[in-house]
Amino acid sequence: MTTLIPGPWQRAAHGAGLLGDDGTVSATIFAEMSALAARTGAINLGQGFPDEDGPAEVAEAAVRSIRDGVNQYPPGIGMPVLREAIAEHQQRFYGLAVDTDREVLVTAGATEALAATLLALVETGDEVVTFEPFYDAYGATIALAGGIHRTVPLRAPGFAPDLDELRAAVTDRTRIILVNDPHNPTGAIFDRQTLETIVELANRHDAIIVTDEVYEHLAFDRPHIPIATLPGASDRTVSISSGGKTFSMTGWKIGWVTAHPELIKAITAVKQFLTYVNGAPFQPAIAAGLRMPDSFFTDAATTLAAKRDLLSAGLDAAGFDVFASHGSYFVVADAASLGYTDAVAFCRELPHLAGVVAVPITAFCGPRMREEAASLVRFAFCKRVEVLERAAEQLSRLGHA
Repeated sequence: MTTLIPGPWQRAAHGAGLLGDDGTVSATIFAEMSALAARTGAINLGQGFPDEDGPAEVAEAAVRSIRDGVNQYPPGIGMPVLREAIAEHQQRFYGLAVDTDREVLVTAGATEALAATLLALVETGDEVVTFEPFYDAYGATIALAGGIHRTVPLRAPGFAPDLDELRAAVTDRTRIILVNDPHNPTGAIFDRQTLETIVELANRHDAIIVTDEVYEHLAFDRPHIPIATLPGASDRTVSISSGGKTFSMTGWKIGWVTAHPELIKAITAVKQFLTYVNGAPFQPAIAAGLRMPDSFFTDAATTLAAKRDLLSAGLDAAGFDVFASHGSYFVVADAASLGYTDAVAFCRELPHLAGVVAVPITAFCGPRMREEAASLVRFAFCKRVEVLERAAEQLSRLGHA
């Protein structure tokens, strides 16, 4: 048997919290919970994927592309039709003028965009600041790039950062401030003061701001403000998004980056050696989606907010302490009110207790926050209404256990 040579894979596994003391790489909690849902027949509110397709117009555009022969490699930076639609989208919704040919890069989802960005811009020993809890790919990719991961806590109930802690975390050693807004897993949306503080710190310490805005159109109670729209931000901000969440086509993996030409050039240099290109017939389809009328985007957020309210009410009735979700696919609840102080153990029992699967917030935390987030659980509400109603009814059993 060939022995693996130690290398960057170990840093990535360690950064994702998947490398055990014995050197083995464990499965993510998301894979474990999805497998548990399949094995038990439980309702899967763990992973954040919809259980119904997005708009028929977008799907039909993909079918047309396939039938029209759009099945070979697209241009390395993305098909012109999609790059033009992305530039139009940035202008239409945010007033941002983007050069289609020099400031837009199409990627294999937002995850590749993040990976290419961090690998392009982070040198060994550079510090990358994120908010915690954080999407698990952040820690892994920062480690793969040789960076040092610093975090700023987002604490219940409001999941807003302490600005003094933010100021302490960003120093002259900081290369990137990575901002996920709307935020997964907490459903938080950062207020303008927080965003302005990030811009101020980035300018003071000559850091680059990288934004993960995949839930940009799924903001409910307060508007999403792209950092790139703030004074002093545009030239040092890498804005990342994708079509998967907005159009409920998560399996298509069509994402994009918009940034200053020099930043795009560096990111493209790395991206071309990752997937090179992807999703030719899906690129015109996502372009069609981005050009849908305003009513589509408004209705998508309104529909999802109603699902949030439905599941949140069910969790509250079951006896959880439920925290407000202002955006994304997710709501966080505290199982301590039901007598469960270990969310990992609770999530492993939940399919047997109530026929529902969720994930512990500690899956999104490093050692720093695991203790204070120990009883917190993330539930996904991007499911059909009848599924959420059934889940709420089944969760009500917990109050009578």
